[in-house]
Amino acid sequence: MSASAPVRAGGRMTPRSPHGPRRRVRALAGGVLLLVGALLLPLSLAAIWARAELTETDGYVAAVAPLAGNAAVQEAVVDDVTDAVMAHVRLDGLLKAVPRAERPAVRRHFTRGIRQFVEKQVRQVVTGRGFRTVWNGVHRTAHRTLDGRLAASGRSPVTLDLTPVVERVKRQLSHNGMGLDLLRRVPRAGVEIVLLKAPDVPRIRAVYEVVRTGAVLLPPAAALCLTGGLLLARRRRRALIWSGLGCAAAAGLLAAALALARSRTLDALPAMVSRPAAGAYADALTGPLRTGVWLVIGAGTLTAALASAGPPAVRALRARRSAARARS
Repeated sequence: MSASAPVRAGGRMTPRSPHGPRRRVRALAGGVLLLVGALLLPLSLAAIWARAELTETDGYVAAVAPLAGNAAVQEAVVDDVTDAVMAHVRLDGLLKAVPRAERPAVRRHFTRGIRQFVEKQVRQVVTGRGFRTVWNGVHRTAHRTLDGRLAASGRSPVTLDLTPVVERVKRQLSHNGMGLDLLRRVPRAGVEIVLLKAPDVPRIRAVYEVVRTGAVLLPPAAALCLTGGLLLARRRRRALIWSGLGCAAAAGLLAAALALARSRTLDALPAMVSRPAAGAYADALTGPLRTGVWLVIGAGTLTAALASAGPPAVRALRARRSAARARS
Protein backbone atom coordinates (compact mmCIF):
# COMPACT_ATOMS: atom_id res chain seq x y z
CA MET A 1 0.00 0.00 0.00
CA SER A 2 1.46 3.40 -0.93
CA ALA A 3 1.95 6.24 1.56
CA SER A 4 -0.97 8.13 0.02
CA ALA A 5 -3.38 5.18 -0.11
CA PRO A 6 -6.70 5.70 1.67
CA VAL A 7 -7.01 4.44 5.21
CA ARG A 8 -10.26 3.61 6.98
CA ALA A 9 -10.89 5.83 10.03
CA GLY A 10 -14.26 5.86 11.75
CA GLY A 11 -15.94 4.11 8.86
CA ARG A 12 -14.69 6.61 6.30
CA MET A 13 -11.73 6.55 3.96
CA THR A 14 -9.19 9.31 4.64
CA PRO A 15 -5.94 9.83 2.75
CA ARG A 16 -2.68 9.47 4.68
CA SER A 17 -0.75 12.75 4.83
CA PRO A 18 2.44 12.69 2.75
CA HIS A 19 3.97 15.28 5.08
CA GLY A 20 4.20 12.98 8.12
CA PRO A 21 7.62 11.42 7.30
CA ARG A 22 9.00 14.83 6.37
CA ARG A 23 7.94 16.25 9.70
CA ARG A 24 9.54 13.39 11.56
CA VAL A 25 12.80 13.84 9.64
CA ARG A 26 12.67 17.56 10.29
CA ALA A 27 12.06 17.04 13.99
CA LEU A 28 14.90 14.51 14.18
CA ALA A 29 17.27 16.87 12.39
CA GLY A 30 16.28 19.67 14.74
CA GLY A 31 16.91 17.49 17.79
CA VAL A 32 20.33 16.46 16.50
CA LEU A 33 21.28 20.07 15.81
CA LEU A 34 20.20 21.14 19.28
CA LEU A 35 22.23 18.34 20.86
CA VAL A 36 25.33 19.19 18.82
CA GLY A 37 24.92 22.89 19.59
CA ALA A 38 24.59 22.22 23.32
CA LEU A 39 27.79 20.16 23.26
CA LEU A 40 29.70 22.70 21.17
CA LEU A 41 28.82 25.66 23.39
CA PRO A 42 31.08 24.76 26.38
CA LEU A 43 33.78 23.59 23.98
CA SER A 44 33.62 27.02 22.37
CA LEU A 45 34.11 28.65 25.77
CA ALA A 46 37.13 26.45 26.45
CA ALA A 47 38.66 27.19 23.04
CA ILE A 48 38.18 30.95 23.39
CA TRP A 49 39.67 30.88 26.88
CA ALA A 50 42.67 28.79 25.82
CA ARG A 51 43.38 31.02 22.85
CA ALA A 52 43.23 34.11 25.05
CA GLU A 53 45.59 32.57 27.61
CA LEU A 54 48.08 31.45 24.94
CA THR A 55 48.08 34.47 22.63
CA GLU A 56 46.99 37.55 24.59
CA THR A 57 49.85 38.69 26.82
CA ASP A 58 47.92 41.55 28.43
CA GLY A 59 45.08 39.22 29.40
CA TYR A 60 47.48 36.68 30.86
CA VAL A 61 49.34 39.32 32.88
CA ALA A 62 46.05 40.72 34.16
CA ALA A 63 45.00 37.22 35.27
CA VAL A 64 48.18 36.49 37.25
CA ALA A 65 48.74 40.03 38.57
CA PRO A 66 46.72 39.47 41.80
CA LEU A 67 48.97 36.52 42.63
CA ALA A 68 51.73 38.98 43.54
CA GLY A 69 49.91 39.46 46.84
CA ASN A 70 49.06 35.79 47.40
CA ALA A 71 50.83 34.46 50.51
CA ALA A 72 51.36 30.96 49.10
CA VAL A 73 52.83 32.32 45.86
CA GLN A 74 55.05 34.76 47.73
CA GLU A 75 56.39 31.96 49.91
CA ALA A 76 57.09 29.81 46.84
CA VAL A 77 58.98 32.67 45.18
CA VAL A 78 61.01 33.25 48.34
CA ASP A 79 61.94 29.57 48.51
CA ASP A 80 62.85 29.37 44.80
CA VAL A 81 64.99 32.51 44.82
CA THR A 82 66.67 31.58 48.09
CA ASP A 83 67.47 28.08 46.82
CA ALA A 84 68.92 29.53 43.61
CA VAL A 85 71.10 31.97 45.54
CA MET A 86 72.30 29.35 48.01
CA ALA A 87 73.32 27.08 45.14
CA HIS A 88 76.08 29.61 44.34
CA VAL A 89 77.27 30.17 47.90
CA ARG A 90 80.75 28.73 48.48
CA LEU A 91 82.21 28.46 52.00
CA ASP A 92 85.43 26.66 51.18
CA GLY A 93 87.52 29.78 51.66
CA LEU A 94 85.99 30.45 55.09
CA LEU A 95 86.55 26.88 56.24
CA LYS A 96 90.28 26.68 55.48
CA ALA A 97 91.18 27.93 58.94
CA VAL A 98 88.82 25.45 60.61
CA PRO A 99 90.11 22.00 61.63
CA ARG A 100 89.00 19.33 59.17
CA ALA A 101 87.01 17.41 61.77
CA GLU A 102 84.97 20.49 62.67
CA ARG A 103 84.26 21.62 59.11
CA PRO A 104 80.94 19.74 58.60
CA ALA A 105 79.39 21.26 61.72
CA VAL A 106 80.76 24.72 60.96
CA ARG A 107 79.53 24.43 57.34
CA ARG A 108 76.01 23.58 58.50
CA HIS A 109 76.06 26.44 60.98
CA PHE A 110 77.25 29.00 58.43
CA THR A 111 74.92 27.69 55.73
CA ARG A 112 71.91 27.94 58.02
CA GLY A 113 72.81 31.48 59.05
CA ILE A 114 73.47 32.65 55.49
CA ARG A 115 70.25 31.07 54.28
CA GLN A 116 68.25 32.83 56.97
CA PHE A 117 69.91 36.11 55.99
CA VAL A 118 69.24 35.67 52.27
CA GLU A 119 65.68 34.47 52.87
CA LYS A 120 64.94 37.52 55.00
CA GLN A 121 66.18 39.89 52.29
CA VAL A 122 64.27 38.10 49.55
CA ARG A 123 61.07 38.09 51.60
CA GLN A 124 61.35 41.83 52.15
CA VAL A 125 61.52 42.33 48.39
CA VAL A 126 58.70 39.88 47.62
CA THR A 127 56.34 41.43 50.16
CA GLY A 128 57.34 45.01 49.30
CA ARG A 129 55.42 47.56 47.30
CA GLY A 130 57.46 47.31 44.14
CA PHE A 131 57.13 43.54 43.79
CA ARG A 132 53.91 43.75 41.77
CA THR A 133 55.74 45.65 39.02
CA VAL A 134 58.54 43.08 38.98
CA TRP A 135 56.01 40.24 39.01
CA ASN A 136 54.07 41.61 36.05
CA GLY A 137 57.27 42.21 34.11
CA VAL A 138 58.52 38.67 34.74
CA HIS A 139 55.26 37.12 33.53
CA ARG A 140 54.97 39.45 30.55
CA THR A 141 58.40 38.35 29.38
CA ALA A 142 57.61 34.68 30.01
CA HIS A 143 54.32 34.85 28.11
CA ARG A 144 55.89 36.58 25.12
CA THR A 145 58.54 33.88 25.09
CA LEU A 146 55.85 31.20 25.21
CA ASP A 147 53.91 32.83 22.39
CA GLY A 148 57.06 33.05 20.29
CA ARG A 149 58.00 29.41 20.96
CA LEU A 150 54.55 28.17 19.95
CA ALA A 151 54.32 30.34 16.85
CA ALA A 152 57.76 29.32 15.55
CA SER A 153 59.58 26.02 15.14
CA GLY A 154 62.14 24.59 17.52
CA ARG A 155 62.23 22.90 20.91
CA SER A 156 63.60 25.58 23.24
CA PRO A 157 62.20 25.47 26.77
CA VAL A 158 60.07 28.23 28.27
CA THR A 159 61.16 29.53 31.67
CA LEU A 160 60.05 32.03 34.28
CA ASP A 161 63.12 34.15 34.95
CA LEU A 162 63.16 35.34 38.56
CA THR A 163 66.48 37.14 38.20
CA PRO A 164 64.73 40.57 38.46
CA VAL A 165 63.86 39.63 42.04
CA VAL A 166 67.54 38.98 42.75
CA GLU A 167 68.42 42.32 41.19
CA ARG A 168 65.98 43.99 43.57
CA VAL A 169 67.65 42.23 46.47
CA LYS A 170 71.06 43.36 45.22
CA ARG A 171 69.93 46.97 45.19
CA GLN A 172 68.49 46.57 48.66
CA LEU A 173 71.83 45.21 49.91
CA SER A 174 73.99 47.71 48.05
CA HIS A 175 75.32 49.00 51.35
CA ASN A 176 75.84 45.56 52.85
CA GLY A 177 79.15 44.08 51.73
CA MET A 178 78.31 40.52 52.73
CA GLY A 179 74.97 40.46 50.97
CA LEU A 180 76.29 42.10 47.83
CA ASP A 181 79.18 39.65 47.65
CA LEU A 182 76.85 36.68 48.00
CA LEU A 183 74.42 37.82 45.34
CA ARG A 184 77.16 38.86 42.94
CA ARG A 185 77.95 35.16 42.56
CA VAL A 186 74.49 34.42 41.11
CA PRO A 187 74.58 34.31 37.26
CA ARG A 188 72.46 36.80 35.39
CA ALA A 189 70.12 34.05 34.12
CA GLY A 190 70.59 31.65 36.97
CA VAL A 191 67.25 31.96 38.79
CA GLU A 192 64.68 30.36 36.52
CA ILE A 193 61.64 28.12 36.84
CA VAL A 194 60.97 25.85 33.88
CA LEU A 195 57.39 26.31 32.69
CA LEU A 196 57.60 24.19 29.56
CA LYS A 197 60.32 21.64 28.96
CA ALA A 198 61.90 21.40 25.53
CA PRO A 199 60.46 17.91 24.70
CA ASP A 200 56.95 19.17 25.49
CA VAL A 201 57.08 22.16 23.12
CA PRO A 202 56.03 20.30 19.91
CA ARG A 203 53.04 18.70 21.66
CA ILE A 204 51.88 22.03 23.11
CA ARG A 205 52.43 23.64 19.71
CA ALA A 206 50.03 21.12 18.15
CA VAL A 207 47.45 21.90 20.85
CA TYR A 208 48.03 25.59 20.19
CA GLU A 209 47.14 25.19 16.51
CA VAL A 210 43.99 23.22 17.36
CA VAL A 211 42.96 25.89 19.86
CA ARG A 212 43.48 28.71 17.39
CA THR A 213 41.30 26.96 14.82
CA GLY A 214 38.67 25.91 17.35
CA ALA A 215 38.32 29.41 18.79
CA VAL A 216 37.39 30.65 15.32
CA LEU A 217 35.12 27.81 14.16
CA LEU A 218 33.38 26.47 17.26
CA PRO A 219 31.42 29.56 18.44
CA PRO A 220 29.64 30.21 15.11
CA ALA A 221 29.09 26.46 14.66
CA ALA A 222 27.41 26.25 18.08
CA ALA A 223 25.24 29.29 17.33
CA LEU A 224 24.21 27.94 13.93
CA CYS A 225 23.35 24.51 15.33
CA LEU A 226 21.22 25.93 18.14
CA THR A 227 19.45 28.37 15.84
CA GLY A 228 18.85 25.75 13.16
CA GLY A 229 17.60 23.24 15.69
CA LEU A 230 15.06 25.71 17.08
CA LEU A 231 13.86 26.65 13.61
CA LEU A 232 13.39 23.01 12.58
CA ALA A 233 11.65 21.95 15.78
CA ARG A 234 7.91 21.33 15.53
CA ARG A 235 7.32 22.27 19.16
CA ARG A 236 9.67 25.18 19.66
CA ARG A 237 8.80 25.89 23.26
CA ARG A 238 9.67 22.32 24.22
CA ALA A 239 12.80 22.52 22.05
CA LEU A 240 13.79 25.75 23.82
CA ILE A 241 13.36 24.06 27.20
CA TRP A 242 15.50 21.08 26.25
CA SER A 243 18.15 23.19 24.54
CA GLY A 244 18.47 25.37 27.65
CA LEU A 245 18.75 22.34 29.90
CA GLY A 246 21.19 20.71 27.47
CA CYS A 247 23.48 23.73 27.41
CA ALA A 248 23.38 23.95 31.20
CA ALA A 249 24.16 20.22 31.55
CA ALA A 250 27.04 20.39 29.05
CA ALA A 251 28.50 23.39 30.87
CA GLY A 252 28.12 21.50 34.15
CA LEU A 253 30.13 18.61 32.70
CA LEU A 254 32.86 21.07 31.70
CA ALA A 255 32.90 22.49 35.24
CA ALA A 256 33.29 18.99 36.65
CA ALA A 257 36.06 18.23 34.14
CA LEU A 258 37.92 21.39 35.18
CA ALA A 259 37.71 20.45 38.85
CA LEU A 260 38.94 16.92 38.11
CA ALA A 261 41.80 18.18 35.92
CA ARG A 262 42.86 20.63 38.63
CA SER A 263 42.93 17.92 41.28
CA ARG A 264 44.87 15.44 39.16
CA THR A 265 47.34 18.05 37.96
CA LEU A 266 48.15 19.15 41.50
CA ASP A 267 48.52 15.54 42.62
CA ALA A 268 50.98 14.86 39.78
CA LEU A 269 53.29 17.79 40.63
CA PRO A 270 56.79 17.02 41.95
CA ALA A 271 57.25 17.15 45.70
CA MET A 272 59.33 20.33 45.55
CA VAL A 273 56.50 22.32 43.93
CA SER A 274 54.22 24.17 46.33
CA ARG A 275 50.68 22.80 46.06
CA PRO A 276 49.01 25.97 47.45
CA ALA A 277 50.94 28.17 44.99
CA ALA A 278 50.16 25.88 42.05
CA GLY A 279 46.50 25.81 43.06
CA ALA A 280 46.43 29.61 43.20
CA TYR A 281 47.95 29.74 39.71
CA ALA A 282 45.38 27.28 38.37
CA ASP A 283 42.48 29.20 39.89
CA ALA A 284 43.75 32.53 38.55
CA LEU A 285 44.26 31.22 35.01
CA THR A 286 40.95 29.34 34.81
CA GLY A 287 38.92 32.05 36.54
CA PRO A 288 37.48 33.56 33.31
CA LEU A 289 36.60 30.10 31.99
CA ARG A 290 34.85 29.08 35.19
CA THR A 291 32.92 32.36 35.18
CA GLY A 292 31.81 31.73 31.60
CA VAL A 293 30.75 28.18 32.46
CA TRP A 294 28.58 29.33 35.34
CA LEU A 295 27.05 32.03 33.16
CA VAL A 296 26.08 29.37 30.62
CA ILE A 297 24.63 27.18 33.37
CA GLY A 298 22.60 30.10 34.71
CA ALA A 299 21.46 31.30 31.30
CA GLY A 300 20.48 27.80 30.17
CA THR A 301 18.55 27.11 33.36
CA LEU A 302 16.81 30.48 33.20
CA THR A 303 15.90 29.96 29.54
CA ALA A 304 14.39 26.57 30.31
CA ALA A 305 12.46 27.97 33.28
CA LEU A 306 11.04 30.89 31.29
CA ALA A 307 10.13 28.66 28.36
CA SER A 308 8.38 26.16 30.61
CA ALA A 309 6.34 29.00 32.11
CA GLY A 310 5.52 30.32 28.64
CA PRO A 311 2.21 31.11 26.92
CA PRO A 312 0.01 28.69 28.95
CA ALA A 313 1.09 30.28 32.19
CA VAL A 314 0.63 33.74 30.73
CA ARG A 315 -2.87 32.86 29.51
CA ALA A 316 -3.77 31.41 32.89
CA LEU A 317 -2.56 34.56 34.60
CA ARG A 318 -4.59 36.72 32.26
CA ALA A 319 -7.67 34.52 32.85
CA ARG A 320 -7.29 34.90 36.60
CA ARG A 321 -6.98 38.64 36.24
CA SER A 322 -10.08 38.79 34.01
CA ALA A 323 -12.05 36.70 36.48
CA ALA A 324 -10.99 38.93 39.31
CA ARG A 325 -12.09 42.02 37.39
CA ALA A 326 -15.45 40.38 36.56
CA ARG A 327 -16.09 39.61 40.21
CA SER A 328 -15.23 43.13 41.19
